[in-house]
Amino acid sequence: LVNFEGDHFRTRLTHTLEVAQIARTIARALHVNEDLAETVALAHDLGHSPFGHAGEAALDAAAEAVGGFDHNVQTFRVVTRLEQRYAAFDGLNLTAETLEGVLKHAGPLRGAWPAAVVEHPQCADLRLDEQAPIEAQAAGIADDVAYCNHDLDDGLRAGFFTLDDLAPLPLLGPIVAELRLTYPDLRHERLVHETVRRLIDRMVGDLIARARAGLAALDPQDADAVRRAPSALVGFSGELREAVRALRGFLHERMYRHYKVNRMALKAGRLVTELYATLVSHPHCLPGRWREAAGDAGSARAEAAVRDYIAGMTDRYAVDEHERLFRLTSWSA
Repeated sequence: LVNFEGDHFRTRLTHTLEVAQIARTIARALHVNEDLAETVALAHDLGHSPFGHAGEAALDAAAEAVGGFDHNVQTFRVVTRLEQRYAAFDGLNLTAETLEGVLKHAGPLRGAWPAAVVEHPQCADLRLDEQAPIEAQAAGIADDVAYCNHDLDDGLRAGFFTLDDLAPLPLLGPIVAELRLTYPDLRHERLVHETVRRLIDRMVGDLIARARAGLAALDPQDADAVRRAPSALVGFSGELREAVRALRGFLHERMYRHYKVNRMALKAGRLVTELYATLVSHPHCLPGRWREAAGDAGSARAEAAVRDYIAGMTDRYAVDEHERLFRLTSWSA
């Protein structure tokens, strides 16, 4: 939600590119399938609604009657059914390994599986209650590394906190102190960049070292041995895990609960809720195939179609669509 402060803050796309780069780096260091790790990383947020988790929460509440909304399940639906570009099939015709990674990059699926997954013909091959393959684990943890670091960078750029505020943090304090000692005349912008760069290096280095040790101890002969492991093999060591937890706590307090972010989250939730209610009641205002898919006003079909339509929007498109529907001075359709 900070990207509305200007063009130099992260978006869902830039976040995804950063996740893909980190995932490929980890996969290369572990000598596993780099292409698979990168593919899972590139796909992992395809189903995310506009406005991040604020938009997801609003869409989930609005669509409660048709099962709510979950961006991981939506990603699966996008790559298996909703993307309609090819003559011979719906979706992207991805391999079972890629689908497994997309669904399990955050860990095994516990409890009841979503209907969209159960109904898929490859469901039995996905082994959803077991550990994810190494490549998907790399993509999942790369997501954590990327968002921690880009939120830190964006928070500093937006002025939510300063480098001095980071001094008490066990991971960042020493990095900032060392940089200031080594480069006392370094410009602030370069100091921020170097701080984030070194933090990423520290986090990724720890992940690789721990994963190598775990793989050496497990000595897997095939991918199934990784799936059957009692826990994920790609993760932070105990010391770094606590340091990352402290960083997340800091970001939660100083950034995610900042009044500007709260205001944007409030506006985003209202925008998504208003779009959903209006389009479900007036599906004839939907464009193209979405209008055909929606059927009658107020029906379950209309709710499902509107949910998928809104989920596929970018932040900017959602704002523009809301203006087209509600702003009386906007005559663009």
